[in-house]
Parts: sequence; C-alpha cells; structure tokens
Amino acid sequence: MNDDEVPAPVSPAPAGTSSRSRGRFRAFGGASAPAPERRRVRVVLAAIMGPIVVATLVGLVVLWPGKSSLVGSQPFGAEGTGMETATITSTSVADCEGAARPLGGYSDDSLLDDAVCARITSGDGEGLVQPVHVPAEFRDSANVGDGLRVMYTPSALASGTPYVFVDYQRQVPVLALSIVYLVLVVAVAGRRGALSVLGLILATCVLMFFMIPALLDLAPPMWVALVGAGAMMLLAVYTAHGISVRTTTALLGTVVGVVIMVVLSLWGVNAANLTGANEESALTLASLVPGLSLRALLTCGMVVAGLGVLNDVTITQASSVWELHAANPSLGRARLFTGGMRIGRDHIASTVYTLAFAYAGTALPLILAASLIDRGVSETMLSGEIAEEIVRTLVSSIGLVLAIPATTAIAALLCRITAGPPSAPIRSAAAVDR
Repeated sequence: MNDDEVPAPVSPAPAGTSSRSRGRFRAFGGASAPAPERRRVRVVLAAIMGPIVVATLVGLVVLWPGKSSLVGSQPFGAEGTGMETATITSTSVADCEGAARPLGGYSDDSLLDDAVCARITSGDGEGLVQPVHVPAEFRDSANVGDGLRVMYTPSALASGTPYVFVDYQRQVPVLALSIVYLVLVVAVAGRRGALSVLGLILATCVLMFFMIPALLDLAPPMWVALVGAGAMMLLAVYTAHGISVRTTTALLGTVVGVVIMVVLSLWGVNAANLTGANEESALTLASLVPGLSLRALLTCGMVVAGLGVLNDVTITQASSVWELHAANPSLGRARLFTGGMRIGRDHIASTVYTLAFAYAGTALPLILAASLIDRGVSETMLSGEIAEEIVRTLVSSIGLVLAIPATTAIAALLCRITAGPPSAPIRSAAAVDR
C-alpha cells in the first residue's frame, strides 16, 4: 500500500534511527506519528474502496459471458473465399489487364473499371501480378507500394479478376506510431508513464474480453457499463498512480460522475426519443443479434464515452487539493475546497469545449451530410443522428462538471488538518510521493 498521500511539515529524522526507519520517516514527510497516519490511510481505503471493489468483482462474476458468446460467430467471407495479401505495382490496370484471363473462364471485365495492378504475396497466387478491384471511394488513396488485404473469390473471375479489395494493410504505420507513443510516454513521464500504458492495456482487456462479449451475450447493457467502467477505472488508475488516498479520492469523484452520467443518459435517451438506430452498423448489429436493445446500447455508449476525460479531471483535481494541503497543512477544509475549486473552474472552462470538439470531429462526415439537406438549422441539429451526439456530449459534460466539486469536497474531507502554520520549508505532495 502506498502511504505517500499524507504530506506533513518536514523535520529531521530523530538521531539513532535505522536507515529503514529513516526511509519510512521521510516517506511520511517527517511526521511525528507516522504509524497512526498509516493506519488511518488503510482504514480510509478499506472503508471506501472495499465495497466498490467487492461490488465490481461480484458484477464481473455475475455478468461474465458464457461460452455461447457471439464474438467471432459470423464468417468474414462467403464459403470458398479466402483472405490474401497483395502489394500495388501499378495504379493503371492496363499494365496487367489480361493477367487474369489465363486463370480460365470468360471475362466481361466489369470489375476492371476501378482496378489496380498488384503482386499477390500470399495464397495459391503468390508471386503473380493480378488486377485487384478497388471501390471508387478507396481508389484515390491507392499508391504504388501500398499493401492490400484482398478477398480471393473464384466466382468473380468472370468479372475480370478473382481478387477484390477489402482494406489496406496498416500494421507498419500503426506499429510505428505505437512505438513512438510508448517511447515518448516513458521518456517524459518515466516509470509512471510506463505504468499508465500498462493500465491502459488492462482497461482495454476489460473492454475486449468482458464488456463486448457480455453485451453480445445480451447482458443488461447499463449494468455491463457500470461494472466494466468500475473495473477499467480501478485497474487503470491504481496501476498508473498507485494505491493512495489521492487516487482513491479521484476514483470516488469518478464514481460520482459515472452515476450522474448513467441517470442523465437514461433520462435523455427516453425524453429525446433517441433510438440508437440511426447508423448502418447499429441496424446490422440488431439484425445479427436478436433481442439486443439499441437504446440500451446507446446509453451504455454514453457512459463509456465520458470515462477518459472524467477520470482525467478527477485525478488532476484531487492532486490539486493535495498540493494545496501540502503547501499549508493547517489550511482548513473550507479553504481547501474553495482553493481547489478555483483550479476546478479552469478545468471546467477547458473541458466544456474539449468534449464538444471531440464529438464534432468524430461526427464531421455526418454533420456535412446533414447540412446538404434543405432544412432549418435547428431542425438539422435535432435530427436523430446529430441529436444523439449532442445528448452524448451534454451528458458527459454535466457528469464531468459535477464530478469536479464532488472530487474537491472528498479530497478536502480526507486531508489531515494540522494546527498552526508549517514549521519547516514546504514540500509538495509530489516530493512526498517520491
């Protein structure tokens, strides 16, 4: 257990203490009675986080998807087809237009209108240069040397080529960006940065191996969101920041924000008559998973969407209060709250447009498509597709705004107030943390 969040005036360790004792003494900022404070930290952590951890574990056990999960149940291609890889050798199909004809069959060349030449790098056709049909919407981004994922469909041979574009190969650029990101995070943030990446990986595992299979297994979406959010936050935050009063404070503030978002999302979806059926992917999902409620899935998505920013501001807000307390341990709780809220107002001011811009960027093609229709601005903004994004933004923003004073109040209550001014130079909570 990390007892770093009990800053106190720094004073020299008593003479004659062992090196281990001096280390423990310094870890508590030179406090005169570290043992009681350590017990207080453990009691606070156990009393506050114990029920939350137990509830999360019980929820994981109860909602854990069974072997009947639909993950991977749909084949990617039709029977007789196969996924292969290829590399573009020319963007002009004239360079290989007749290459598929020796494979047999009569060709009407209907798939050659938007085709490129590519060297097949896997499967039975490995080494051959063949035409690959690329849909018009992907044609402009095709360049010589690009790697492709192609579907080998023998029945399409009569249309000019058995190879049809599926997607681009993106392993190299994505891997390169991931390595750069990891190196920069570790270089700038050190050990804590590496632990943050580990926390992200663990949280992603919760999403991939619990939340998605459980939702496809028709578990109640809102309960899946609550349990999954709790598990992700516990793993990510405690892994990155350690187990301490400060991180526990941030988690409690996050819990408050999540509960608010759950209530608001349930009300907002019903009050605004949002259906969650405005995207093609949602309709496809509903047809493949009978019994799945798209409205419930929409509310679940609203909660998950706000987790990242919500936890970011609560961690920062809790740290701000502890820094104020470290600077002046005799500062009263009311003064800590008002001082923390002065910082919190800046968080609120910045995050108001952060979420709005994030969702606007994600929904930009949708907004552009909707703007082409001849109707009023208000009617366009309140159409089903855009209204979902607006409600999602407002729900996350309200939860975030209210989580800031809640986190500030919890942090102020957990700080140990000492009598009188500091008797030694002030150490920050970050210094005590080391």
